[in-house]
Amino acid sequence: MHPQLDRTYMIAFLERLLATPSPSGYCSAIMKLIQEEAAKLGLVLEMTPKGNGMITIPGSHPDPRDVIALTAHVDTLGAMVRSVKPTGTLRFTPIGGYAMHTVESEYCLVHTRDGRTYEGTVLTTKPSVHVYSDARDFKREEANMEIRIDEPVKSKDDVLKLGIGVGDYVSWDPRTKVLPNGLIKSRHLDDKASVAALFTLLEWMKREGRTPERTVKIIISTYEEVGHGSSFIPADITEMIAVDMGAIGDDLQTTENDVSICAKDSSGPYDYGMTSALISLAKREGIPHAVDIYPYYGSDASAALRGGSNIRAALIGPGVHASHSMERTHADAVANTAALLAAYLFEDRA
Repeated sequence: MHPQLDRTYMIAFLERLLATPSPSGYCSAIMKLIQEEAAKLGLVLEMTPKGNGMITIPGSHPDPRDVIALTAHVDTLGAMVRSVKPTGTLRFTPIGGYAMHTVESEYCLVHTRDGRTYEGTVLTTKPSVHVYSDARDFKREEANMEIRIDEPVKSKDDVLKLGIGVGDYVSWDPRTKVLPNGLIKSRHLDDKASVAALFTLLEWMKREGRTPERTVKIIISTYEEVGHGSSFIPADITEMIAVDMGAIGDDLQTTENDVSICAKDSSGPYDYGMTSALISLAKREGIPHAVDIYPYYGSDASAALRGGSNIRAALIGPGVHASHSMERTHADAVANTAALLAAYLFEDRA
């Protein structure tokens, strides 16, 4: 199977996703975008109580005891205001697992609880080598970082008058660039590139009038970066493929053009049969791919298994360089991910 995927649609939708702030737990705007896009494809996005979304695609020969889920997360790394300092700067606490040096000098937005938004910049508390002799060696940790707000504030009271307070969300500027050679660099390709792959698959299915034999449930999660994105899933799901970015580096084989197939991560090995089938399909269809092991990684499938779900699970996704930092992938990797999912869904299981 070689699906004629609409790459123009894929890139345009990915750019819209990346432009919409969505740190874990602050996902109402992006879920509205997802809901509207699903409606354009004639699909209904149902919301769960905690804010995840689910699209159900009835199979042509459904078995209520054999439903497959594809899950990707739309939540990203970010931060929350921890305190307002007497100087008028903000101390923040991270949302998600990233190294502090990866956000130093980054532009950001502070989102107040009453709907206002302010720009700012992340700096250390010793931001200038012309002033502080130890600025270069100063440890980049939470207590030594702060946000300089782009407003005329000199004190804590000045900041409070803006409506900014403890618990307000902070989102990072994604700085998205799509290059003519197909490379895509941006924050939050983990995991918005995978969400774009899923919707590219859905767009192809609608355009071609294709319906898989099994019922498929697409789950878009909103708390993956903090560990419990798809921890609860419907009881009729028997298989789940987590679609999440493939890490690059060290002794890993995945490149920015590949769909990565993960055999094992920090939660343990993925289902042998599913992983083997995905590898076999990628080989048969000539889809550029790599098989890797991620020792410091967990997925929405990991969360579902730890939540007690009695499922088989696998993990694939586009290769992404410099994950949880300034990330980069290639349009080929996103398209290859969608192509492998199509091959799996429409494989003759007789």
